[in-house]
Amino acid sequence: MPLSIITDPFFYLVAVPAVLLMGVSKSGFGASFGSLAVPLMALSVSVPQAAAILMPVLLLMDVLGMAAFRRDVDRSLLKFLVPFGMLGIVVGALLFRLLNTATVAALVGGFTLLFLAQRLLFPPRPDSPPPPRWLGAVLTTTSGFTSFIAHAGGPPISAYVIPLRLSPVQFTATMAFFFFVVNLCKWIPYAWLGLLDLRNMSTSLVLLPLAPIGVWAGVRLARRISQVMFYRCLYLGMFLTGVKLLWDGVGG
Repeated sequence: MPLSIITDPFFYLVAVPAVLLMGVSKSGFGASFGSLAVPLMALSVSVPQAAAILMPVLLLMDVLGMAAFRRDVDRSLLKFLVPFGMLGIVVGALLFRLLNTATVAALVGGFTLLFLAQRLLFPPRPDSPPPPRWLGAVLTTTSGFTSFIAHAGGPPISAYVIPLRLSPVQFTATMAFFFFVVNLCKWIPYAWLGLLDLRNMSTSLVLLPLAPIGVWAGVRLARRISQVMFYRCLYLGMFLTGVKLLWDGVGG
């Protein structure tokens, strides 16, 4: 029996750059650009279908990212983040059928832009304390939730981790391990919701060879870029993501 895949050329016109952007983001360089993948693919397919198609691609990217940065992870921070990320997945799975994806997109986009405005208008002093743990718990739970709905977990958790002032490589490594756990935990609820059908998974296999290309390009950039430029790219990615998600949410 031949595999059933999406054959619409416009789908691949938007899916290929979306996957490459997500691969680069998995290396940490322009981390929030990965949140643009589902909105881009949603120009051709529904948001739930786009999220399902990206599941195997994300898993491969996470494994490649962990292999590249396995010695640089902040393990104590990771232990704090993972339980709250998993809590967000549970909330997302339980509310998935009730949620309007446009509303979720608007909330994530608006929050992202507010965070960037706060960083621009009130830049932190070098001696300013790190964000409180309760805020980290809220933002990480939100990250797990938005990751489950639309693979848009980057902006909320970045809002907590960026002020911790990790090095680019340490930031990248910790996010790679965090999202590996989060994305792995999404498989069972995605299957329960009926999103992992043969057509979506077959289409994902077509896109899978792009995963290592994007991750490789991002890893090379992340290990060569200065910390100042790294965070500028991160802020740019968050800004574009916030604008796109807010636009989709208001328009949807």
